[in-house]
Amino acid sequence: METELDTNIDVASLRARPLGRVLVKMGKLTRVQVHEALAIQKEKGGPIGQILIDLGYIDERTLTLSLGFQAGMEYVDLDKFDVPDDVVKQIPAQMANSSKIVPLECDESGKHLTVALCSADNFRAIDDLRMLLGFNVTVRIADTESLERALHKYYDVEPESIGEIINEIAGDEQLSALENRGESIDLETIREAADSNPIRRLVNMVLLQAIRDRASDVHFEPFEDEFKIRYRIDGLLYEMIPPPKSIALAIASRIKVMSDLDIAERRVPQDGRIELVVNGQPVDLRVSVLPTMFGESVVLRVLDRSQVDLDLEQVGFREDDLRIFRQLVHRPNGICIVTGPTGCGKTTTLYSVLNELNEVAVKILTTEDPVEYDIDGLIQVQVNPAIGLTFERCLRHFLRQDPDLILVGEIRDLETGEISIQSSLTGHMVFTTLHTNDAPSAIARLLDLGLEPYLLTATLEGVVGQRLVRRICPRCKEQFSPTAEMLWELQLRPEDTQGREFYRGAGCDYCRGTGYSGRTGIFEIMLLDDEVRDLINNRASTNAIREASRRRGMRTLRESGLLSIYDGITTIEEVVAQTIYEEVD
Repeated sequence: METELDTNIDVASLRARPLGRVLVKMGKLTRVQVHEALAIQKEKGGPIGQILIDLGYIDERTLTLSLGFQAGMEYVDLDKFDVPDDVVKQIPAQMANSSKIVPLECDESGKHLTVALCSADNFRAIDDLRMLLGFNVTVRIADTESLERALHKYYDVEPESIGEIINEIAGDEQLSALENRGESIDLETIREAADSNPIRRLVNMVLLQAIRDRASDVHFEPFEDEFKIRYRIDGLLYEMIPPPKSIALAIASRIKVMSDLDIAERRVPQDGRIELVVNGQPVDLRVSVLPTMFGESVVLRVLDRSQVDLDLEQVGFREDDLRIFRQLVHRPNGICIVTGPTGCGKTTTLYSVLNELNEVAVKILTTEDPVEYDIDGLIQVQVNPAIGLTFERCLRHFLRQDPDLILVGEIRDLETGEISIQSSLTGHMVFTTLHTNDAPSAIARLLDLGLEPYLLTATLEGVVGQRLVRRICPRCKEQFSPTAEMLWELQLRPEDTQGREFYRGAGCDYCRGTGYSGRTGIFEIMLLDDEVRDLINNRASTNAIREASRRRGMRTLRESGLLSIYDGITTIEEVVAQTIYEEVD
């Protein structure tokens, strides 16, 4: 029968003890009951805590607290604890609710924060607190129900806005004193400003809002007379309320601290990484710091795995294109290139391929800059030119690792191209990316790098051109009739679209008034047959290769975009912006 918890338990004596011993010391079990549970565990397996619950000997609350004691955490009764307002403000409401954490005490001078949580294995949330807030953290265990009541009590209020924090910063004498100091600010002053409560709260709020709004990048940009913060959402930049220019250095330094970069170095570019867990999902932030005329420009690339579905069915291929693409990537050897401008989804497409091909019988090696998604079963190497670990050096050693499939992040130079070709000639399938406008242009680019035509024709199996277009928001989608001018931009006449329906987004709260929500891919797939190979060997023009591929059935990016318009997926404006019209004689 359950008894009340003894709050005078010596937690130090329970740390790292077997769970059964902890529960006996808590007075919740007898030794006989522990042995009974252990016998069942030996026979059937499974966590002993769950076995004890199934036997009816303990409840979920007791298990939670015993695991906390086992981890060396003291118990706190949140119903009897009153948290001061200034301590509550240390953790943003969104973080407190998503991570299930309540602050208890804060010693700002000693950089120490005491928090309560209801899960002893919530280590990532504690790591996030240390990273985002810069505090040393002491953890106490609370039962789930009292913690939920505390969250409701302290955080079920109107959430603090970025505008409110910026107003607070504008009135902060210490931060305002940074204005017009330029390079004269000493390192200790920078460190204090970066570690101040308003700066920490602002940076945390900006990052959490960016993740919530599914932003792909966050830009902190210093200019001569202002400091801007912008998000890139669905490919477009949106400006936020600008903070005072005087805190630009403090914000850059705060982000450097979070990503283990050198705050004393402001003359050269730096790259770093921040790892967070938001709403139980891992989020990587890739940090790039660039010195400019007016201070350091900081850009964070948000890699939120919960927002990326590495499934070829979800990338955006039409049914016939997907069938052709699958035939291409399942070939035993050769090179498959995905091409397009920066940020068009090339890496996501190739990761979706590797995710599909990832089997126990297949060894896959990747060399990337940087490694964007961590996938179980793949051997992934991040290049580091500073120590000589380049694409070409990785590739030379890859061939000694007995791979079946190889992913090269990008063909940037002749040497990388030659080793990729060598890899495919020795019986491997190589996937890589290239920066060109469309698939046929990839041939000219490879030849310009210095690759011989006969090597390309012997190894290259296909090139996939890719773009991302914004999807029409499903909540405000409406039918409309395009004007003749809009059709003319697509090289269409009104009579060409008889019987076709066109759609757009009217704009709503869900899509922030843009009429769009999310993005999808449009593709052109150029396969190399005998005619195209002959053209390459004869160094034919890009237009000649494009025309031959179209005769063979290649659907161009513009044509793929048109079909997406007719299917009600995207708009005329998006396709016009992302594709070019090709005249074919």
